[in-house]
Amino acid sequence: MKKLFIYISILTLPAWFGSCKKWLDLQPQDGIVREEFWKTKEQVESAVIGIYASMLGSTSGDRSLPEYMFIWGEARADMVSPGFRASTEEQDIVNLNMLSTNSFTNWRSFYQTINYCNTVIDLAPAVLKTDNTFSQDQLNRATAEALTIRALMYFYLVRSFGEVPLRLTATISDKDVTPLGKTNRDSILLQIVSDLKKAEPSLPLTYGSKSFDKGRVTRYMANALLADVYLWMDKYTDCVTECDKIINSGRFGLVQASEFFNSVFYEGNSNEGIFELQYDAQKLNNFYFMHTPSNRRWGAAFHISEEVYGIDLVNSVPISDVRGDKTSFRGTDFSIWKYVGADNAGDNFRALDQSFAHWIIYRYADILLLKAEAINQQDKPLEASRIVKTIRQRANALDLSIMDSTSKNAMTGFILEERQRELAFEGKRWYDVLRNAKRNNYEGMQYLLTMAGVSIPSDRLQAALSKLRDKNSHYFPIFTYELQTNRLLTQNPFYK
Repeated sequence: MKKLFIYISILTLPAWFGSCKKWLDLQPQDGIVREEFWKTKEQVESAVIGIYASMLGSTSGDRSLPEYMFIWGEARADMVSPGFRASTEEQDIVNLNMLSTNSFTNWRSFYQTINYCNTVIDLAPAVLKTDNTFSQDQLNRATAEALTIRALMYFYLVRSFGEVPLRLTATISDKDVTPLGKTNRDSILLQIVSDLKKAEPSLPLTYGSKSFDKGRVTRYMANALLADVYLWMDKYTDCVTECDKIINSGRFGLVQASEFFNSVFYEGNSNEGIFELQYDAQKLNNFYFMHTPSNRRWGAAFHISEEVYGIDLVNSVPISDVRGDKTSFRGTDFSIWKYVGADNAGDNFRALDQSFAHWIIYRYADILLLKAEAINQQDKPLEASRIVKTIRQRANALDLSIMDSTSKNAMTGFILEERQRELAFEGKRWYDVLRNAKRNNYEGMQYLLTMAGVSIPSDRLQAALSKLRDKNSHYFPIFTYELQTNRLLTQNPFYK
């Protein structure tokens, strides 16, 4: 077996990590990691930074996590269409024709980040004995950051694959490589909650710097992730509690409409941002090669201009939802504008060397809508509607349908639509629809079927609908290589 090397070039990290020019080389030969590297608090900090760097993509050609997050969260939904450079694998995902050989089902990058987290959790405590300037509080914070990112990784995996291996210890040397079978979904979710509760009190409210506050894990990131997890688990009171910790902090707010595109998406780290993966000129994202017209693998679906955001045909000065044309997408060619646009006039694309739009994991509007959804499920549609109105007023939204604040069922659908408008192309849509569909033993299955009716070509629609009616099809197959190399893994039920 190949030795397990973790090479992270500090030169490739975003500028906000600092200008260290050393290589972080965690060599896994037995004893070397412990004896040569884990000696000082600076080395612990470098290892924590390595966790964040691992999510941005490597120099070895591995896909970045945001690319997976986009594909997993959007391709099976109804907001995007494959472009002329979309691969067969990508088109298969759109058409719900999932194969275990599809490389987008390879979870390797997520488990790499998990292993970086586990390494910090397992080995950082020993530095207390070798560096007397390394405090228990500093150790607790480093561990809390690792626990939170690990929880985030497992939340993506459990929503995308269902049951997955739950590895909670570091793989440092060959002898540590032990096969693991799947852990059931409920146990994984409980582990996520446990990790986040453990991490929360040790995480800072602020690092004293905007880029650090948005680009590193704060207590509010843990609250946001917990809120999302609780909503997935149908624990509505707990979800509201976590949302309120963020809302009542006074540290976040909705960016006004005139600054929305520039502040939230072009510049990043806005007042709305809670946690954003920080690309910059030294570490570019792959969005240029995914979304610009000359390279397009993905564009906005043609129907969203009218059916999602609406076109005002009544007023002499048309009302326009600030989240639609020239913000989320460009109406002239349906480019996904929030990642490749350079202005809110829809005129100029980012150049290749400016392809550093952040990938936003959580922002304030998302939290407001999570709270609205949870409150509505507690039979408080009127209270939920007030939160939704706040979002819509900021956006100058068109009234495409009546928001019936007297009906829980009507508000459920309306909130789902509002999340579609607000969080377009941010990797949320599939998970939002699935969460609403699976509630109360798949009482909302129609949400998935309706979405497929919009997004699947007519000649493939009946086959897709038949698949979707089987709830096992809502999760990806396990990648063939994983089955070949781990005898304890079994293929997910729908794909056997």
